[in-house]
Amino acid sequence: MSVLLLQLAGPLQSWGDSSRFVRRETRNEPTKSGVIGMLASAQGRNREDSIEDLLGLSFGVRIEQRGRIIRDLQTEKSMTRKRNSNRFDKEMPLTYRYYLSDARFLVALGAKRELLETLDQAIHTPKWPLFLGRRSCPPDYPLSLGIHDEYADVRQALDSEPWHAAKWYRRRYRQPDLEIVCDAMEGEDTSVQSDLPLSFSSTGRKYADRVVYRYRIPNPDASENVGDNTEKPPSFDSTGEADPMSFI
Repeated sequence: MSVLLLQLAGPLQSWGDSSRFVRRETRNEPTKSGVIGMLASAQGRNREDSIEDLLGLSFGVRIEQRGRIIRDLQTEKSMTRKRNSNRFDKEMPLTYRYYLSDARFLVALGAKRELLETLDQAIHTPKWPLFLGRRSCPPDYPLSLGIHDEYADVRQALDSEPWHAAKWYRRRYRQPDLEIVCDAMEGEDTSVQSDLPLSFSSTGRKYADRVVYRYRIPNPDASENVGDNTEKPPSFDSTGEADPMSFI
């Protein structure tokens, strides 16, 4: 098995797996469905194309820097006006959309080298625009950190890779350990999340449950993370001070 490493970073990211209607939340880290959707977009697949060959990818994520959760209030109105009236034909309810601001993740994908080479090439020359969970969330580049054969699997890659946090984040925060979320193995203490895509069809998206394992490792670059500032990294538990709508 070879491992393809991706660095997912940008001003905003949003990785929902079960939110609907007027409240669209985000998970604390990228979902497998979101990353597979990004890979399929890079290859130029449409919503009706099969993604079966991508479902077998071994998948894991390491949280390099924890973003602040921010909330956006959105309104929507129909562009059609009622006859003999200045009022719009239909007004939609207010919606709340949640994002991760200034987050950074290391994603590891494990598979045969031939498949990973195809995906890596597509990421470098994508057919369609790529985004981090939602179309309003463009990624920073480079996305791909290359294919690695020195790692036996996804977990070894995530356990061994240097810390990829931004320089400003390293200076501001001390982070002695890093959280990893990956596909679970038998016998581990697991949780379940609905982010295994079966189809992105416009007539009805389908997802299955995925069993995941969460654990923490010592920061590989902890010895270099010795700035004067001892401020703790942002928490995912609530909206941060940067939330422009925090008064709601």
